[in-house]
Amino acid sequence: MSKQPRPAETSGAIPPVLAEVVRSGFVEGHHRGSLVLLAADGSVEYALGDPAAPVFPRSSNKPFQAAAVLRAGLDLTGERLALAAASHSGEGFHLALVHTMLAEHGLTAADLSTPPDLPLDPVEAESYLAAGRVREKVTMNCSGKHAAMLAACVLNGWDRASYLDPGHPLQRLVHTVVEEAAGERVAAVGTDGCGAPLMAIGLTGLARAFRSLVLAEPGTPGRRVADAMRAHPEYVAGTRRPDTWLMREVPGTLAKMGAEAVQAVALADGRALAFKIDDGGARALGPVLGRALELLGVDSPVTARIGEAPLLGGGVRVGEIRTTF
Repeated sequence: MSKQPRPAETSGAIPPVLAEVVRSGFVEGHHRGSLVLLAADGSVEYALGDPAAPVFPRSSNKPFQAAAVLRAGLDLTGERLALAAASHSGEGFHLALVHTMLAEHGLTAADLSTPPDLPLDPVEAESYLAAGRVREKVTMNCSGKHAAMLAACVLNGWDRASYLDPGHPLQRLVHTVVEEAAGERVAAVGTDGCGAPLMAIGLTGLARAFRSLVLAEPGTPGRRVADAMRAHPEYVAGTRRPDTWLMREVPGTLAKMGAEAVQAVALADGRALAFKIDDGGARALGPVLGRALELLGVDSPVTARIGEAPLLGGGVRVGEIRTTF
């Protein structure tokens, strides 16, 4: 299919179908949503749905929360900075580094305000439960971000108990960083699953924001976050996660998914994409991402790997989730 620019549909319209669920040759369901692709110069090259409408980027906001921690004066580098921007899988190396980051600033897991949870990765969750362990704050996929936020509070003498209050100095700084990167005003402030404030922006703004990180001057907070994530993608996600595969196999790529089927990606030359599946159907995220990367011009076997979403019947493949654009 040739890639042709098209205008976004009118705000308020039913979002277009981005993927369909096909079982035994029968289309049994659809996943609608909005998507935008940016050219290397930042212009909109392709759009579906209403990419200007505000959405909660969920964990796709984490790189900007990490940049805010750096702007607050916390000197994180390498794996620590990648973990500060992570939705980690709860693998052993993730949890060990969270504990280390806390201890380095006189903190413990008890200081975290993350809700107790199981590892995000299903394989890790099964092993965790088989070992007789229970949900813990540190196992929640946002614990690296929270450890970094608490460390910034310690450094600045800010109140730790209220570090998730939208009016807290750190969260006001996050708000500023998001607006500056997106080039638009935050439309709404909500509460993410981990309890942190969440800033709503449009998908076009989200794609612009990711583009700004990879194109930022070396040594600036945004570029430091992008460089750490790209150098240590297994700390951003996990060993069995598409964000890790993409950043490993397409050098210079920055990728971060978010809950409710949000995804943002920026390539080293400034091309970028962002999309949201309207119903939050995470099973459609891989196929839509794989197709969007193809349209963005990514020529790599990883696009097929990411886009593979088989449906099983009796343990045998009988269908798939496939894109329609």
